[in-house]
Amino acid sequence: MMKQRIPWNYGWFYQKTFDKEMLQQSITNDMEKVDLPHTNQILPYHYFDESLYQFVSCYKKVLHLNQSITNRRIFLTFDGVAHIASVYANGKFVGKHEGGYTGFSVELTDACKGEDTVVITVVVDSREEKSLPPFGNVVDYLTYGGIYREVWLEIRDQEYIEDVRVKTSTNEDHSALLSVDVTWSAEIDSNHNWTVQLFLKKEKEKDYRAIGKYDMSAKISNYSATISNIEAWDIENPVLYHLKVVVMEQKDFEYGGSDETIVRFGFRTAEFRKDGFYLNEKKVKIVGLNRHQSYPYVGYAMPKRMQQLDAEILKNELGVNAVRTSHYPQSQHFLNRCDELGLLVFTEMPGWQHIGEEVWQEHALDNIREMILQNRNHPCIILWGVRINESPDLDSFYKRTNALAKELDDTRQTGGVRCIKKSHLFEDVYTYNDFSHNGTTKGLDDKKHVTSKTNAPYLVSECNGHMYPTKIFDHEEKRLEHAKRHMAVLESLYKEEDITGMFSWCMFDYNTHKDFGSGDRICYHGVMSMFRNPKLAASVYASQSDCYPVCDITSTMDIGEHPGAYLGEVMAITNADSVRCYKNDRFIKEFYPDTKQYPHMPHPPIIIDDFIGDALVKEEGFRKKSAEQMKELLRMAPKYGVDHLPMKYLLMALRIAIKERLHLQDGFALFNKYMNNWGGEVTTYRFDAIKNGEVVKSVYRTPVTEVQLHVTVDGNDLLEEETYDVASVRVKAIDQHGNQLPYYQEAITIDVEGPIELIGPSHISLKGGAFGFYVRTKGQEGNATVRLHADGVPTVMIPFHVQIKRLEER
Repeated sequence: MMKQRIPWNYGWFYQKTFDKEMLQQSITNDMEKVDLPHTNQILPYHYFDESLYQFVSCYKKVLHLNQSITNRRIFLTFDGVAHIASVYANGKFVGKHEGGYTGFSVELTDACKGEDTVVITVVVDSREEKSLPPFGNVVDYLTYGGIYREVWLEIRDQEYIEDVRVKTSTNEDHSALLSVDVTWSAEIDSNHNWTVQLFLKKEKEKDYRAIGKYDMSAKISNYSATISNIEAWDIENPVLYHLKVVVMEQKDFEYGGSDETIVRFGFRTAEFRKDGFYLNEKKVKIVGLNRHQSYPYVGYAMPKRMQQLDAEILKNELGVNAVRTSHYPQSQHFLNRCDELGLLVFTEMPGWQHIGEEVWQEHALDNIREMILQNRNHPCIILWGVRINESPDLDSFYKRTNALAKELDDTRQTGGVRCIKKSHLFEDVYTYNDFSHNGTTKGLDDKKHVTSKTNAPYLVSECNGHMYPTKIFDHEEKRLEHAKRHMAVLESLYKEEDITGMFSWCMFDYNTHKDFGSGDRICYHGVMSMFRNPKLAASVYASQSDCYPVCDITSTMDIGEHPGAYLGEVMAITNADSVRCYKNDRFIKEFYPDTKQYPHMPHPPIIIDDFIGDALVKEEGFRKKSAEQMKELLRMAPKYGVDHLPMKYLLMALRIAIKERLHLQDGFALFNKYMNNWGGEVTTYRFDAIKNGEVVKSVYRTPVTEVQLHVTVDGNDLLEEETYDVASVRVKAIDQHGNQLPYYQEAITIDVEGPIELIGPSHISLKGGAFGFYVRTKGQEGNATVRLHADGVPTVMIPFHVQIKRLEER
């Protein structure tokens, strides 16, 4: 019989306390019914004590047995439990796992013998255990608690396929060598005749093709075949294949026991070299962001759709080609979506700065072992992180971590995230957190200043972040400076050939311990808010790709946002060829990318520094040369102050006054009219982004006459299959032209009707003109509606439709 893998996520019972007597008890009335993934404690958005989730809790569920699994082996597989899980069956201990970021299985076979029902109890310790990574010191992120990933019931024969490892190498003629390691659950007995058959197909194809039939003579056997006409997995064309492995025992021309499994993989080669990163022998500049796996309110506990959504945001909204899973292995759903999207992944062992004693280090090695064994068939993963993030050198330990990684996977290189220069190097790639940029220095340090290992590949694993924390509701100039700092590091990245890539810190803001962040338990280091609403810096990354037209004007064009009421230079963060500026519907000028300051970025920002155009000539009667000088003088006046203009500008003013017969009050009048506009007519602006001669996007800056709420929903159809489903709703206040209103922070009421429920509070206030919330299914089909109410704006109605196609009885 084939292996059965049954989702086992519905109908658990949960209690926030635990004592040993509960092991002998069945499910009691005071336990809460929950579905997995589950957080042990719903948390506020901010301003809470992290001790709220640090306790020991208890989960129970009844396993109903039947004759179909008689004489078979029964396993319970957990994708992630934070952080120590002890599993019992009818009060009998069956297994323990220490470590919250990798999966594990426990066998229930013996405990189930002769039973019709078995009560499964999982005791979850979510405290910060000092002998277990990442704990031992204060950590700059929260670690949450609960059975926060999915659980599976697996029914297997007495002997079965334990593991399949796929390795590939591609050739120029579109052929590839496929190497497959098959691990059987028991030693092979010479009295049995086992065969292995391999079948292959592209993911979107219907039928498999046979590629080989082999004898299996050892517990771990290797099989290889040359495959023709393959398509390589790539960033732009992430072609995936399915390998079906069938093991059968032949007895007297009849087949006895058998098992089969399907592995998804991609044909590709990936290598870091001293001059860059090469994917299928093509040099690729890695541009990525760091990601935590956390969400408001529920911490780590989000199902498949939300894990996939983060990968989609990274690839399709932010336009990056890579992600670092800081600082631990993350959900299989997230990695699967990275496989499908062509998003490169640097994943690493759990940890943050601290290295513990011997027991701690053994746990860390276990983490590496589980991380690699559970993830090495993902084509998206290009680098194993085998050094504790930002830890000091410890040669004896890091020799072991690297040796273990090479033993388990000889096809990928290793890296180790450090924040110290000239560190000892046992990994293949010198991976460094570069926080050297302070707003005035170059974006990234030179490789030669960081490491003396000139032949080693060099990768920047973090930059920016805590150097300039920026909130989505900060004032305009701070948000612009935040964006400029991300431009600076990107410019350095693209300039330096020997920097293979960069992962900026970080994708979104996150909850953290009291010792970090802004005092409210949030680190505002992201280019997005916690609800994945973009800050201005997000456009910096999006504009470097050509996924969609980007044109983000960095100012609202309101003089009250700026000291001295002076707009100064305005940026268009864009992937357009040029931007045409119109003032009060009058064409001012066409502006082009700033290739002088940003010569290496694929799409430099466009500096818009002239809001006068030819008006001084056509409307004021200036000579052309005098008009250009007057525009420069008008720009310099607020910069230096009229009373402190450098001599060159005073002489320029004198020449203009003589040539154009102007008085002092004429100069003030021109300044107020064309620069400050105090007391003048209402000014409107339009910015047209031009690509290949066509207008691809227009941005309007006019007085706000209308406020409305705009929502972005990742999908209105919710589907319960392996577990409950969740939809993300991102909310922003916009004006009549779709511009986000950065200082709108009014209260919103969320009303939910139908077979869904809200995650988090029903009353929220926007921050920086944006916020968000989540809704989840609750086991019922039908139509649902969410309504958003706020004073003075139209009510927004969001429809949802819920379907139930459960793969498990509740």
